[in-house]
Amino acid sequence: MMRKALTVLAPLALGLALSACQQEAKAPEAPASTAPDAKPGVAVADARLVLPAVKGNPGVAYFTLANSDTKAVALAAVAVDGVGKAEMHQTVGGKMGPVDRVDIDPNASVSFAPGGLHVMLFDLDPKLTAGSTAELTLIFADGDKLSTQLPIQAAGEAAMSGMDHGSGH
Repeated sequence: MMRKALTVLAPLALGLALSACQQEAKAPEAPASTAPDAKPGVAVADARLVLPAVKGNPGVAYFTLANSDTKAVALAAVAVDGVGKAEMHQTVGGKMGPVDRVDIDPNASVSFAPGGLHVMLFDLDPKLTAGSTAELTLIFADGDKLSTQLPIQAAGEAAMSGMDHGSGH
């Protein structure tokens, strides 16, 4: 008796399982978002990643962060695609050290530039090459994020970009 019941129920169970799989496969999928994150009132300008002069050494990221909001914002972390670890640092009196957060007052801007605030980039993927880009994501203390493309420069290119190359060498 039990064997007859299994013989009848097994094909039914298999049929139900297959129809459930087919229905599940037909369910519409949400489209993947390719838009970068954007924190209202905050903008990034002059962003760039400078590759290390010596392979294996850290790279660095520079940018200007402007806050046009009516309240202060706090930058808590930075991430860059293709980088193992990104740390905010500041150079003061010739000494460099990590920074946990950077506060930006309303209607003010903060520059991450050589000799001051900057982002040290460790364990760079060899695919990060001069002339390409990587995505920079800024993570704020309130959980909001801001993403932008980060043009990649060779170390020598970054150093030469501020020099006057006029005819009076």
